[in-house]
Amino acid sequence: MSQSGQSTWVGVQSEALSVDAALEAVAHPRAGAIAVFIGTVREHDGGQDGVVRLDYSAHPDAERVLQQVADEVAAHPGVRGVVALHRQGELEVGDRAVLCVVSAEHRAEAFDGARALIEECKARVPIWKRQHFDSGDPVWIGL
Repeated sequence: MSQSGQSTWVGVQSEALSVDAALEAVAHPRAGAIAVFIGTVREHDGGQDGVVRLDYSAHPDAERVLQQVADEVAAHPGVRGVVALHRQGELEVGDRAVLCVVSAEHRAEAFDGARALIEECKARVPIWKRQHFDSGDPVWIGL
């Protein structure tokens, strides 16, 4: 935890994402709310069914950019803890792909922080996915 009483934890990892570890990381005696966003691999995208798996690839700067985004959210009024974790590698339908957790003094601050965190991660962090369909035709997203 930083001197300001806030903590951040970010990572781009091959291992499964732990909600329990994220909740523990954002715990703070002044936090009255924790908002959690979990992005999972779904079996459809862009109106096309049949996604069977995804491969996530991260730019070498992805974690640095993720840290910048988390620090920006941590600076929001009332925010006490921020976790932003993203998977890389091969994931199956149903796997957790991204985990954004924000603790704050009040629920509105927690919800606002979590929404800002996932939206900025999607917009700015250089992570790309290759979707594999049951038709055999892979499609790159986010290049």
